[in-house]
Amino acid sequence: MKKSALQLARASYQPKLPQVLRSAVKIEEGALTQSAADQEAIKELFPNTYGMPMLKFVPADKVESKPLNVGVILSGGQAPGGHNVISGLFDGLKMLNPASRLYGFLMGPDGLVKHNYRELTAEVVDEYRNTGGFDMIGSGRTKLETKEQFDKGLEILKKLEINALVIIGGDDSNTNACVLAEYYASINAGVQVIGCPKTIDGDLKNEMIETSFGFDTACKVYAEVVGNIERDCDSARKYYHFIKLMGRSASHIALEVALQVQPNICIISEEVEAKKQSLDEVVTDIANVVVKRAENGCNYGIVLIPEGLIEFIPEIKSLISELNDFLAHNAAEFAAVEEANQRQYIIDHLSEANAKVYASLPEGVARQLSLDRDPHGNVQVSLIETEKLLSEMVGNKLDEWKAAGKYNGKFAAQHHFFGYEGRCAAPSNYDADYCYSLGYAASLLIAAGKTGYMPSIRHTTRPAEEWLAGGIPVTMMMNMERRHGQMKPVIKKALVELDGAPFKAFAAKREAWASETEYVFPGPIQYYGPREVCDQPTMTLRYELGDL
Repeated sequence: MKKSALQLARASYQPKLPQVLRSAVKIEEGALTQSAADQEAIKELFPNTYGMPMLKFVPADKVESKPLNVGVILSGGQAPGGHNVISGLFDGLKMLNPASRLYGFLMGPDGLVKHNYRELTAEVVDEYRNTGGFDMIGSGRTKLETKEQFDKGLEILKKLEINALVIIGGDDSNTNACVLAEYYASINAGVQVIGCPKTIDGDLKNEMIETSFGFDTACKVYAEVVGNIERDCDSARKYYHFIKLMGRSASHIALEVALQVQPNICIISEEVEAKKQSLDEVVTDIANVVVKRAENGCNYGIVLIPEGLIEFIPEIKSLISELNDFLAHNAAEFAAVEEANQRQYIIDHLSEANAKVYASLPEGVARQLSLDRDPHGNVQVSLIETEKLLSEMVGNKLDEWKAAGKYNGKFAAQHHFFGYEGRCAAPSNYDADYCYSLGYAASLLIAAGKTGYMPSIRHTTRPAEEWLAGGIPVTMMMNMERRHGQMKPVIKKALVELDGAPFKAFAAKREAWASETEYVFPGPIQYYGPREVCDQPTMTLRYELGDL
């Protein structure tokens, strides 16, 4: 396979490890833990893995380990750095005992259930060091949640004499890892389960997990392309660019990119929900900025929109809920209505408030809400082109204001959605180092006989040698939530905190960014050069840890 010059150079990059992981370590136990909420319910569901202590790695005189056989799974959507987690895991196991072996289950959890795997030798691992993507073993979204799956997976784990399974994934995947750890502990299966925090969305974190891996790289990729568009925008000076960014459940990506590039407008879904803003109020806020900039002679600008915005607008959430219920019970009757009459049919059958909201939507979006359903009959919100919805409604409002003499500018829109572009990028130095450290720490947790844990690497705004390493119980991150009509234990998503330092920094500056043109152009990810250019963490993390 032909490789680019950068691929060849990155193959020789040696990720930086915390000083404590560069020699023999032992585990120091800290305080006992409890779940994020619903302590009694979580404790009852996880009697074997609940309440375990925090763990910290500290220097030791020497470390010895029997040969370990370990399995690894990449689960869910891709995130930059996954290959380095596997590389760190591999190197850590070989350091503990050169006879240790690592097996990768193919195409996600499905590979465990169907017994599809490959041994990850040095030759395999070396081919993928410091590369993006999950193509070493592939990924998938199969959920591990039934006893039948657990038992089927245990068959191949026993056949390969695997001591521990590492599941690299997001909140759902690590919830499944926690359930699997509990089950194997309850039947004395002799298989440990370790989780690893992955998601570009940035919503898997707490005081001990500073960030999920991939967030840093993805945000740098998006910030580069948004910065490029800002430069184009300020050069042509004739378009408003409505840019949707990944992040269905939280707005961390939109907020981080805004902090990096200083757009004219950035909508934060959590703020919209907290203020109980209507769709019209969101549109009006954008239109007011357009008017103000036009008064300054600027008929152009940048608008950042989180992917999941539509679900955070209370009236839209109510509309979607009623639509889901109505169409589920009247699917055949709706299908028999002529296409030209379907919009009015729905309006006639909704409650007055929701009918009014539905009637206000552009034709294309209304059809997406009523026709594009997932296998469970629910709206596929991620398919809704929110950037086009907002720009069209802003344009209509400006036309009304122009007719009333309230606006005298020009408005033309361009639309963009940046999503997959960031998921498989070559990891930044930060993610390359962070992920390698996570994998290396996972090997040490396995050697110590731990299960139901996740490696924790902290103080990551400092030079890598100063990072702290340890582990936390996955149950510590859990609470109870209603899923498919039942209360289920799940890892609590970390949303943008409106009283947190990153949002406060953004809120203090956005008014100036709206009226003026103060764009910043981050440029492409840099892998070689001064630390302040190449190793810088996200601004979100720096604000959260008080480094800005």
